[in-house]
Order: sequence, then C-alpha cells, then structure tokens
Amino acid sequence: YSRVVPGIKRELMVESSNLITFTGLTNSSGYDTFLLDEERGRLLVGAEDHVFSFDLVNLNREHKQIAWPATPSKRDECKWAGKDLGKECSNFIRVLQPYNSTHLYICGTGAFHPICAYLEMGKRAEDNIFRLESSHFENGRGKSPYDPKMLSASIMLDGELYSGTSADFMGRDFAIFRTLGEHHPIRTEQHDSRWLNDPRFVGVNLIPESDNPEDDKIFLFFKENAMDGEHTGKATIARIGQLCKNDLGGHRSLVNKWTTFLKARLTCSVPGLNGIDTHFDELQDVFLMSSKDPKNPVIYAVFTTSSNIFKGSAVCMYNMADIRRVFLGPYAHRDGPTYQWVPFQGRVPYPRPGTCPSKTFGGFDSTKDLPDDVITFARGHPAMFNPVHPIGGRPIVVRTDVDYQFSQLVVDKVEAEDGQYDVMFIGTDLGTVLKVVTIPRESWHDLEEVVLEEMTVFREPTPITAMELSTKQQQLYLGSTLGVSQMPLHRCEVYGKACAECCLARDPYCAWDGTECSHILINAHTDDVDGLGHVEDRSVYGVENSSMFLECSPKSQRALIYWQLQRPNEDRKHEDRMIRTEQGLLIRILTQADSGVYTCHAVEHGFIQPLLRLSLQVIPTQRLGELLPGGPQGGAGGSGGAGSGSGGAGGPAGAGHSTKHKLWYRDFLSLLDHPDL
Repeated sequence: YSRVVPGIKRELMVESSNLITFTGLTNSSGYDTFLLDEERGRLLVGAEDHVFSFDLVNLNREHKQIAWPATPSKRDECKWAGKDLGKECSNFIRVLQPYNSTHLYICGTGAFHPICAYLEMGKRAEDNIFRLESSHFENGRGKSPYDPKMLSASIMLDGELYSGTSADFMGRDFAIFRTLGEHHPIRTEQHDSRWLNDPRFVGVNLIPESDNPEDDKIFLFFKENAMDGEHTGKATIARIGQLCKNDLGGHRSLVNKWTTFLKARLTCSVPGLNGIDTHFDELQDVFLMSSKDPKNPVIYAVFTTSSNIFKGSAVCMYNMADIRRVFLGPYAHRDGPTYQWVPFQGRVPYPRPGTCPSKTFGGFDSTKDLPDDVITFARGHPAMFNPVHPIGGRPIVVRTDVDYQFSQLVVDKVEAEDGQYDVMFIGTDLGTVLKVVTIPRESWHDLEEVVLEEMTVFREPTPITAMELSTKQQQLYLGSTLGVSQMPLHRCEVYGKACAECCLARDPYCAWDGTECSHILINAHTDDVDGLGHVEDRSVYGVENSSMFLECSPKSQRALIYWQLQRPNEDRKHEDRMIRTEQGLLIRILTQADSGVYTCHAVEHGFIQPLLRLSLQVIPTQRLGELLPGGPQGGAGGSGGAGSGSGGAGGPAGAGHSTKHKLWYRDFLSLLDHPDL
C-alpha cells in the first residue's frame, strides 16, 4: 500500500493494517452487486448463491449471510441446456434494491431461471433482522439477466423497478423494463436494433428535469453495437438513454412500450494528429457526483478501448447542460440514396418526442393522450444525431501502454482550504486502485493529473467489479470474484514526517497540523491553511459600471498566480474570465455578477497555496444615488485596489477620471462600513 514514486515498487496492501478483506466462502464467488446502507451502517453484497450484510466499520465484524442457491431441478435443466454447471448454473445475485423501510427486493439468475424475493432488514440497525421471505418468490424475467456474464443495471423508485437487462434464455432480447408497482409492465420496442442493438447496461439513475416531479427522467448508461450504416468506424459505442418516469406507453401504438425513450452517443476521445482521434468506446462504469442542484450532477464515466491492438483507458466528465442540449437537438434519420444516418430536417411533431407529459411543457396528462404522429415519430427516431462531448472536449485521465485497464470508479468531493477537489478512486482489471486528483497548473482549464497512491487490493490479480464509497465512514469498499475489501480514503501518515513532504504530496485529505501529516477537517473560520501561514480575509467594494483592480503578488518569483471566484449560491469555485496581470486581477467594467469571494492562489511545482481572500461587493449605481444624493450619478470613477500589503484605494483603472471624482470615491469607500449599507 504505497505512493507511486518512480523507482519504488508497489507494496501489497493485503498485509497492511489499513486494509480489511473478507476473502469469501469456498462455495461462493462473484461479489459484484453492492448496496450501501449508511443509515443502518451496513454494506449489502450479492454474490453467487449468497447475500451478505457487512458492518461498514469492519467487514469481518459480525457479518451476516443468507444462502439462496438455485434449486437442484433448475441446476439440472441448466446443465442439460449446455451451460457450465460450476460457473453458470448457480444463483448469482444481480438486483439488490431498497423496497420499503423494512425490506429489500433482490433478484438472481437462478441457474438461467431468474428469480426474485423480498429480504427483511427491520427498520433500524438494532432490530438485527436479516431474513429472506422464502414463502414468496417471483419470476425474475425482465428484472435479472439469465446469464451471469451479461451486464445489467437496475434502480427502484417508488416501488417500481427499472431494469436494463436481457429477457430471454438465449440472450437475444434486450430491453429496458419497468416492473412491479401499480402500473402495467412496460418495455422498449422488441427486436428493433434502432432502439437497442445488443446492449450491455452499466448504470441507471433518476435525474430531475425541473422542480416539477412530473418531468423526472430516468437516465441509462450502456454500450451497444453501432447501428447499421452509422459512420462511427467503431463496432461498440457508448450511450446515454433517457425516458420519462411517468411514461405509461401509447394508446393505439406502442402499447405498454416506452413512448419517451431517446438515446445519444457519449464520446470520450483524445484529439490526435491529422484529425485522427484516439477513441475510448467501451463504457465500463459511471459515477454521478451530486451538486447542490439535484438537476445538474456531474457525470464521471470510465472507458476502455475496444481495439485488440491498442490498449488504453480514460475517464471523461459530462455536464447535464450538454446532455440536455443534445436531446433537444436533431434526431438521427436514415435517408437518401446511401441510406445513411443524417440529421432529421423535417417537421417535428408537437409535443416534441421525448418530452414528459406535465404541466411544465404542455397540456397532456399522460403519454396515452399523445397524438398518433408523436408516437409514430418516436417509434422511428429513438436516436439523436449529435453526440455528447465531455467537459473540455477530452478525458481528464488517460492511461495507455500499461498492463491494466480501468474497470470501476467512485469520486469523493473533498473540501480543502483552497477549494473543492474531486478525488477519484479508479479500480482496474488487475485488482489495483488508483487514487487520482486533478489540480490546476495555471488555471482550472489547464489540469494536471496527480496519482496520489496506487494500491494492490487482492493477493491475486483479479478485476475489481464493484465499488462503493462511504463519506460517513471515510472508507472505500471493493468487490471482486475473490471477496470484498475495505480501505480508508486517506492515509496521511505515508507522506513522511516533514511539513514539506506532507504539503508536496498534494493530497486534499491531508495537511500539516504543526506536528505531523494528518487528516484535517477544514474549519470555515480558520486563518491557518495547512500549516503554511496566515491567509488574509478582506472586504472590498466597487461601484457598478466602474473598474476594479484586485492586487495580489506572491513572495516567490517562480510562482504563478491564479484567481478563483466563488459567487453566491454557486456550488463550485471557478476561474473568472478577466484580465490577469502579474500584479493582480483587473475587472474592466463591474457588474452585479462580479460580486463574490475572490481567492488569490500561488502555484509552484504543482503545489497550491492560497494567499489572499477578498470579498467583493458591487454597489448598484441606482442604490449609490439613493445613499449619496450629492454624489455623481452612474459609475464612480476610481477603483478600489486591494492587495497583499497595499490595502489602498485608487488602482490604475482610475485613470481618465477627474481628481474630484477620485477624491469623492475614496470618501465614498470610507463610508461603506456604515451598518445601513
């Protein structure tokens, strides 16, 4: 368990006291299905013929298990059908979803006869209940795959199960289903490659579209074969699909079929020479990083290459604004003498196919009320023409020419003194975990990838097939064929005994506390950052339509300066597009949108140090006239200069205005401590 340093060999984590591993049972494998229950402090794991309940603090402390094997008769049928009795004819648990406050809904492959049941957990952790309701089993078709090798994904919402899975023994009928609940089961169109073309499902999530729950959409992430005539040059492409949660199917056409299903291509590629990109098409895993606005999570996706010649992996990030823009763009349409896919140029019926029936976007109460032309169009145009490009147009992490590929990903948002960092934990097909953070070089648009640690989890190389992260416990949980492991999110003590080593490690979890490198929770009122010295907080004021110069100079000649602006009610800090100089930041024309907290950072050798925090308040010109009726109306002349050590008013932006206006503006600034302002 070690940091990646050139010339230093990776150590096996299995012998570290920081790693706790449940090595599994001799008659079980495939610990692939995870459900994190922070409320009860448990990790539920579905495996071959078993369901486990682990303590989040320590996997090996009082774990519970339920044996749920396939029946002998089903195993015999499976064997007679030509399947491998030892590897395929078992009950591999593939669905593990919360059903209500006391029960889970679980499904397994059932030796190629999918089966579902209810598992009682009790309302509270102290109830100490873990029991399978063996008196009531249900058919698992359309919920769990038949074949344990088939990738599937599911989510339970309001007592209804949404599943992307194969629905037949031969693995030819793939569909997105909604089952359980009060509504009739509903699915995608059958045997239509325009809808689904041999898909392998990776994830499914609910993402609200607006503040009205009627607009809620289900998003599915999968990979599939390219549609006939699709000029991608690739056999496999990554997809994001969407459908409305309140879709009830059509009335005369698409009865009990989705009427709002649409899909788009997810691209993740590195621009190359002569316009030839390196494409990563095999979608492996998806993680949604929630924000303060539930409508706009950031989507992280792990890809590998489908080429047999070139081996590589990448992580790409997507935002919902780009995804929604694609779903509001042109539909893919096959036309012309070459019968290729082109953007649809004709009239799109109203309401636009893919829109949920709600009061927000129209007067339709149900998809059963949709006009026939909408249903007909939806049936023939399920794909969008434009692809979804990642943030920044390229991956944030790329690995090529290595002996492993990425398989799983979870991300933790870490609040450090100099901003928020998203720390990625990336699992590989060799059983290793990379802990990666991206930090800015000169700006937030120029990111440097830093591998903080690379850890070997299992004694034998085995693909990591499941990952969950508990922010409450500060632990990471990993699943594979061999068993389940847990490791801490941070091990600050590995970064040495000196302040410099701790700081240069650049691990957002860790800081020098004056004595040792340790995990420190950032206090919003602290003035001491990572043991690096005092960070000054200052309030400055500017007048709308005037200019402003924020002064900040690093002590080191080699350090670069960049600024972050945290606007009110914004979740993420970001660089503002203003004129940067060596002495500070020049804002030419102040607007109300420029109000916020500006943090000046020095960056040297990849290490970030905050120097100065300025809270800028922009005073509206109209309000200025009300406060000082004798003063000039509309835009004061000078600028409030704020900097490390200057603290004076009257920066360079005051040039061109009268001396009288400059003096007046300084007098005005002196009044701004007035409690009524």
